[in-house]
Order: sequence, then C-alpha cells, then structure tokens
Amino acid sequence: MAGSVFDSRVYGDLFSSGEVSRLFSDSAEVRAMLLVEGALAKAQGEAGVIPQESAAAIGRAVVEIAVDPGVLKRPTGQNGVPVPGLVAAFREEMKAPEHAQYVHWGATSQDIMDSALMLRLRQALALVEADVKAAVLSLGKLARAHAELPMAARTYGQHATPTSFGAVAAAWGTPLLNLLEELPGLRQSCLMVSLSGAAGTSSALGPKAAEVRATMAKGLALQDPGHSWHTDRTPVLRIADWLLRVTLAFGKIGEDCTALVQSGIQEVSLGGAGASSTMPQKQNPVAPSALAALARQGSGLLSVLQGAAMQQHQRDGAAWFTEWMCLPQIVLGAATSARTSKELCADISPRAEAMATALSAGRGLIHAEALSFTLAAQMPRPDAQAAVKTLCQEAQAARTPLRDLVVRDYPDLDADALFDPARQMGHAPWEALQFSKRADGLRGS
Repeated sequence: MAGSVFDSRVYGDLFSSGEVSRLFSDSAEVRAMLLVEGALAKAQGEAGVIPQESAAAIGRAVVEIAVDPGVLKRPTGQNGVPVPGLVAAFREEMKAPEHAQYVHWGATSQDIMDSALMLRLRQALALVEADVKAAVLSLGKLARAHAELPMAARTYGQHATPTSFGAVAAAWGTPLLNLLEELPGLRQSCLMVSLSGAAGTSSALGPKAAEVRATMAKGLALQDPGHSWHTDRTPVLRIADWLLRVTLAFGKIGEDCTALVQSGIQEVSLGGAGASSTMPQKQNPVAPSALAALARQGSGLLSVLQGAAMQQHQRDGAAWFTEWMCLPQIVLGAATSARTSKELCADISPRAEAMATALSAGRGLIHAEALSFTLAAQMPRPDAQAAVKTLCQEAQAARTPLRDLVVRDYPDLDADALFDPARQMGHAPWEALQFSKRADGLRGS
C-alpha cells in the first residue's frame, strides 16, 4: 500500500481529492514560495528597501524560472526547511548576482513557507466550497421533494417516532450550509501573510517593515495580520477545524447511508455501488464507507495538529514538522470527502415502499409517544405513560397491533389520525422546506 491513499495509483479513485491534490505537491509548494519571494521583492522595491531595478528583475525571474523540487531534497535534509536551498537555486538561475543578492531580503524561511501555505489553502478552500455547495443543493432538492414522505426516525438504532425523509436530508445539509456561511469570515481573519523576520521582530527589515508587510499582503491578496504569528498557529488551526467539520458533516451522511442500505432496512438507493469479489448479490456502500473513514482519520489528525500548536519559544522545529505531516492530510481528506459527497448526494433516492414497511412493522409501537401525549389530555402524564407502556407490553406479548388495543380500551380516540405516520411527523416537513429555501439561496452564488 502506498504511504498515502490520496497519492496511490491503486486507491486514488476511491480517495480522490480532485484539483486539491495538485496544491499539495512539491512543485505547487515551490511555485507558491517563489510567488511569495516575488511579492516580497516588489513590496520592498516600492518602499525603497531594495533597489527598484533589482525588485523588477526578481519579479521577472519568478515568472520565468522554474526550480526543480528535486534539487531541494539534500539541502532540506540538511537545513530542516526548503527555503535556503530554494533561494540558492533561484539566485543561481537568475544569472544576475547584482540583483539576486536582494532575493529573500530580511525574511525568514517561515515567512515564505507560511505565506505560500496560505496561498494554497485559499485555493483549496475555494475548491472544497464549490463541492460543498453542489452537495447542499442536491440535499435541498431531496428535502423539498420528500418533505412529506414519512419514514421511521431512529434513536440508539431503534424506531423512535415518525419523521420525513426530507427532514433527514435537511439534517444532513444544515451543518454544511452553516459551514458555508462561516467561510467569508474565516477567509477574512485567517488567510494572512507572514513577514516578521528571523525571530518575529522584523529587525532585519528596518523601519519600513510594517509598510512592506502591508504592501506584500496586498500584492498576494492576503490579509495583513499587523503582527508576527510564527508561533500562533490559530489561523492554521481554524482553517483545519473548518475543513474537519466539513469532513465530519459528510461522515455523518456516510454513516446514515450505510445504515439505511443495510439488509433488513434498505430505505434508500445510492445509485452506483460496490461489487464484492465473491458474493454476486452484494452492492456495497463504498462512497459512504469512504466518508466515514475520512472523518475518523481527520478527527485524529486534528488532535495531533492542535498539540503541535503548543510551540516552544519563537520557533519550534518539531511542532512545525508535525504540522507539515498533518495539515495536508486534513485538507486532502476534506477535499476528498466533499468531492465524493457531491456525487453521492446527487444519487441518493428514497425507497418509499421500504419506509412504509418499516413504519407499519413493530405492531405500531412507533406511535407510542403520540399515544401517551394524547392520553395525557385525559389523565395525569405519569398515568398516561404507564398506561401506554402496559399496552405496548401487551401488544408485544400477544402479537397484537397497538392500534387494535387502543380501539378496544379508548374507543373515543381518533385511532386513524393517531396511527397515521403522515399526520405524526410534527415539524419535520416544515424543517425540510425551510432548509430547502436556504439551500436555494446558494444558486448563482
């Protein structure tokens, strides 16, 4: 098995992160770091920190020169970071030492790497956002179309009370819609440039350090933090947390779909499904299983990433290295989850007949709560609960529908209404339609 399922030639289609995968390649990182070096030089040239002629030469070279990531392997192993090797290779390729000497002027490796990371995270968030929107729109259609379709709600894996399939779809989609609404604020507060020098003091950048940082941020279309955040990993953690919550929301859909297609339930259809190598009757819920697995992986990785945010002094190599190992997997996991779910949510369809069968099974005990509240209008609530519990026990022991016992003992009650799932869904249809309206607001955005 490959070291990562996201890079595997065998498992790559099962865990496909689409375009996001290219953002976490060596070539993408090198390209992003060179863009940051170019933006730094341009900002310093405008502020008069380095000669404008040199800033222009560096800017041209950033566009024209491609540094092979392979040449960075040895120096990164020696230095612990790729930037010294990158700067050396870039200066050599410029063939203009009088200008190349100003590359990376006053910055530190972490400034370049963190700024480059934010450029790639910005693109990753946009790609994940597009897939989440597509999934939410599909769930909105399901919620609207099946707002009034009764099905059994389950708590602790057992029938609870009637709900609607539309409400189930709404419950799947609402956390995703809320996450989309968080995204503008997340971008504004977390996608920021880094430029603070060796120990976060900007000492080598001189009196124009703040001006250069602000201009550099504008050039890269990132936020100016106004301070050093070398060891404050809050921006990275908040982005990772958002991505994990996307993965968890889709993992919930995966868990539910796996349960709803299992033998004896089979209340939804998932479209394409997986074949077994030996059992021809099987159609395995492959995509839902992948979603659940990605959610579990992401949860563990975020815990490690949070621990790595507790850094020593002004830079902590071990903590920083830990971030490198965890963060890309969290991003790729979220991207894979969103991409997989976009297709899954478009293919989910309810099996109304199976849902009706589930509601009619169990001798009508799914309506026990409604019965207890109806009786509570005639007697104290504890007495009503006790009476219904006795009726449920009798229904099970005598294998008699609860409805028949209610007609026998409480002939004045409207049994037709009481035991009609379509009239016992509470606010489920309303919840489904409200979510659908919110989801429709994504169209054109």
